[in-house]
Amino acid sequence: MSSLPRIQSRFGPRTLLLTTAALPLTGWAVHALTLHKRLAATRRDPLTGLLRRDAYTTRARRLLARHGDDTTVVMVDQDHFKAVNDDFGHAVGDAVLAEIGARLTVWAGPRASVGRLGGDEFAAVLPLPAGRRVQRLEQLVRMLRTPVVLDDGRTVDVAASVGAAAPASVGSRDLTVLQRAADAALYDGKHRGRVVLATAAHAAVPSVNGRRAGRPGTEVWGRAA
Repeated sequence: MSSLPRIQSRFGPRTLLLTTAALPLTGWAVHALTLHKRLAATRRDPLTGLLRRDAYTTRARRLLARHGDDTTVVMVDQDHFKAVNDDFGHAVGDAVLAEIGARLTVWAGPRASVGRLGGDEFAAVLPLPAGRRVQRLEQLVRMLRTPVVLDDGRTVDVAASVGAAAPASVGSRDLTVLQRAADAALYDGKHRGRVVLATAAHAAVPSVNGRRAGRPGTEVWGRAA
């Protein structure tokens, strides 16, 4: 009798056993991959691809802990967004939001935490030291004012109000305080085509969306529309 059948006879069942045992592992691997994708989806806004609030907050706090006073918190709010929905329809409004999210992501860079906090409100936290802050924020305003070109060739005029807060200017490294200050600064420059850097006075605004204008100590950059 040839030795080949004996080898096949000896190792065939063992090979079959190992292969059979591997099947549940493969199934679990597929399950784990599917679960990972689902978890990742819950971290991302389906329209813009930006981080949802919880994921954004977690990453933003890590950046603040790591970079300290060289961190900048930026709040962005679309101007006249209701008019876009009314004039062009909600599908175009969604396209505009997706484009604004993409622009903010490109501007902030891969190390940033960029999130959609709700509706037409966005936020970004990134390493941005004082020496580059003015120039970079002015660049963001220009990017957000560039008309959006739709797939059918139509253009939509857009604009956004921007408020920014830095730990040294506000006197705190707490994300909640910085966001409140940046949001209050945003409303100081609302519809003016300018970016406003928050001061400690803005941090004292009691509400996150405190729509107060003309607060003392405001620094404003850029040109009005």
